[in-house]
Amino acid sequence: MSGVAIKIENAIKRYGNNTIITDLSLDIEEGEFFTLLGPSGCGKTTLLRMIAGFNSIEGGSFYFNDKIINNIDPAKRNIGMVFQNYAIFPHLTVEKNVAFGLKNRKLPKDEIEKETNSILKLMQIESFKDRMPERLSGGQQQRVALARALVIKPDVLLMDEPLSNLDAKLRVEMRSVIKEIQNSVGITTVYVTHDQEEAMAVSDRIAVMKDGDIQHVGTPKDLYQRPANLFVATFIGRTNIVKAKLVVKDNKTIIKFPMGYDIEMDNIVDNEKHDQEIIVSIRPEEFVINEENNEGILADVDDSIFLGLNTHYFVHLDSNEKAEIIQESRIDNSIAKKAKVYLTVKKEKINIFTADGSKNIVKGVKNDGDRYLKKVSGGN
Repeated sequence: MSGVAIKIENAIKRYGNNTIITDLSLDIEEGEFFTLLGPSGCGKTTLLRMIAGFNSIEGGSFYFNDKIINNIDPAKRNIGMVFQNYAIFPHLTVEKNVAFGLKNRKLPKDEIEKETNSILKLMQIESFKDRMPERLSGGQQQRVALARALVIKPDVLLMDEPLSNLDAKLRVEMRSVIKEIQNSVGITTVYVTHDQEEAMAVSDRIAVMKDGDIQHVGTPKDLYQRPANLFVATFIGRTNIVKAKLVVKDNKTIIKFPMGYDIEMDNIVDNEKHDQEIIVSIRPEEFVINEENNEGILADVDDSIFLGLNTHYFVHLDSNEKAEIIQESRIDNSIAKKAKVYLTVKKEKINIFTADGSKNIVKGVKNDGDRYLKKVSGGN
């Protein structure tokens, strides 16, 4: 099984006078696990349904390899689809559910049996093949839905929030299953979720969407370590946001925090090396608690949570802004409530944005969506 490359050029989706997606372009590689990630209402499911053929297309072109699919009937696009609610037939056994698509294609009986047994084995549900869906757990039902989508050997697998109905433990287990299966069959997969941890766990690349526009396309590492703009920084993982000033003096580029802490930066893009207001994004693990001396930003410890490997500290800064810090847990006592500490930062890891949050001005931002961002700021 292999997939197709998907190309979307200048897609537009309207419902009446309401434009949901405006001029969106995207390339998804053959065999890639690609995730559309964003908050509710950002257009990710709408885009997925346009790829599937379930939604009309008001503008732009959709391609599977070099073939334009805009006017091809959904049934003829050779896609497998897995929905949030599984959509398996309650009156059919597991085996008959999985074989349904093959029967629809009128394949010979022995081929249907062979392909069905093969996918049941791959999904580790062959022992349930005679069971009715009502006797299956949520995770088992999801495996049946995935098996049914894959057995027809689709060119593209489309998955819309497939794990949102499962409990937290099962979600983690099933995302491993989905990634493992996708790796083994090598099929082009487009996955929709609002859960950024889930997206990070399964994806080769992710497109972060907001209000029908793509903000950043890249690997999980690209998005987390060098987000294109402030929206991406705050949507992917947790971060602390601090307003500061960038000052250039004697050929040195310095961040001046309002709490009297200055750091020299050597990784600012050249055309942004000028005096300006900035927003600094400091992830909880990018703060360092300094108990030895009074260098850094003064903070008061409000609370701490011990979580085994790490301890989370909740503090308020001298400027009254709140911050979260994650440190590896110590074998001796953790820092007490109400203690005063000083915070420094791992300057090679922090991200710095323009005052409006539209652009990361640190070197090293990789945004595969940059070539399409005519009207959305966010790339370098």
